[in-house]
Amino acid sequence: MKVSYTYGKPSVPPGVPGNALDIGLFDARGTGLGGRGFRGWSGGARTEFFVRADEATPGYLPGPLHPGTWYIALGPYTVAPQGLPYEVTVTTARGEPGETPPPRYPPPRARGRGRDWYRGDCHLHSWHSDGRRTPAEIADLARAAGLDFLNSSDHNTNAAHPHWADAAGDDLLVLLGEEVTTRNGHVLALGTDPGTFVDWRYRARDGRWAHFARAVRAAGGLVVPAHPHADCVGCGWRFGFAEADAVEVWNGPWTPDDEMTLAAWDARLAASARGGRAWLPALGNSDAHRDPDVVGMPQTVVLADELTREAVQEGLRAGRSYVAESRQVVLAFAVTAEGGERAGIGERLAVAADTPVTVRLEVSGAPRCSVRLLTDQGVLFTGGPLPVSGTGTVEWRTTPARAAYVRAELRHETALGPLPGAMAAFTNPVFLGRAGDGRTGAAR
Repeated sequence: MKVSYTYGKPSVPPGVPGNALDIGLFDARGTGLGGRGFRGWSGGARTEFFVRADEATPGYLPGPLHPGTWYIALGPYTVAPQGLPYEVTVTTARGEPGETPPPRYPPPRARGRGRDWYRGDCHLHSWHSDGRRTPAEIADLARAAGLDFLNSSDHNTNAAHPHWADAAGDDLLVLLGEEVTTRNGHVLALGTDPGTFVDWRYRARDGRWAHFARAVRAAGGLVVPAHPHADCVGCGWRFGFAEADAVEVWNGPWTPDDEMTLAAWDARLAASARGGRAWLPALGNSDAHRDPDVVGMPQTVVLADELTREAVQEGLRAGRSYVAESRQVVLAFAVTAEGGERAGIGERLAVAADTPVTVRLEVSGAPRCSVRLLTDQGVLFTGGPLPVSGTGTVEWRTTPARAAYVRAELRHETALGPLPGAMAAFTNPVFLGRAGDGRTGAAR
């Protein structure tokens, strides 16, 4: 079966969206929400595709062409004031029955270094959606960026999952997932079981999101809203964060919408700490599609017991991680009490409220960057810039009574006066004080 389509693209006034029409395919099993009949989605990235038993266009699933009614799924992303005329052509031809190859998936573990800090990029697009790179090309770029793991996250399709086996290896763990691209925001299904498909055909007002978030977790994945303050049509997150396991705070090169996301995340973090509620860890990913997008810029650095799907996810879920612009930036961040008790990123230093504690940040690979230490009270320490070598150590003393948590940021120099510069790295928090003492919040 071959499908092609065209649609009108009339001129529109400045500031008015023109026509954009997405396309996909469902087979005779139907179009019911949940995707039992799902056979592929290319969004607006392709004008034609084919499906056979033995092969399919990237983004689509090969398999038997069972008789019955098949369905072309059209998604009008934006519609011009003049309307959206379209034409779809479906061509079928008889031939010898093909054999569908059994899927080969990447292994759920790589060699690793035992308990260590592992670098990953969990938001990447291949030619199985609107990217221009093959899985093999992405894997090569991931290795060059110093990554230990990545997550496959093509838009609204699981078709890439069987194509990552050859790209993975002892040195690179490949997690399988999807970027679920709804019209009310995008969310990463991070590290789901191989072959898992997550439907995207609902809005916040439909009341369906909690069901699909639970389905992601039932498939062994994490739920991570992506670029929640992005200003592209349909990109801003409108479903709330009650079902999230983490949130993508930094997406690609640092931009004003990342600054907005960071501020919103920090406000939620402060409210959670003061109220004794669970908090939401932050991630950073490249969202790389094609040249010149840089795989691993930024990257999430997570403390995990081993380089396996479960261990990496457990570290991300616990917030034992920081985000850095490249492999060159290395942080060590911890808080130590006078009695020797110590806690690192994502952990709690459970000492009395009046106990003096020392916050210590060790940095390398961040020349001329300034250091900011933030608590639930805001920015309480600013230091730097670091020397041209990019290496330095900062210490600051406080108590749990003054700070429910502390986290660190590294910022590049800026010419905008008091405004902070572009981000070089930031950490998840270290919590201070005993949980439930009325002054500090609960860590996850």
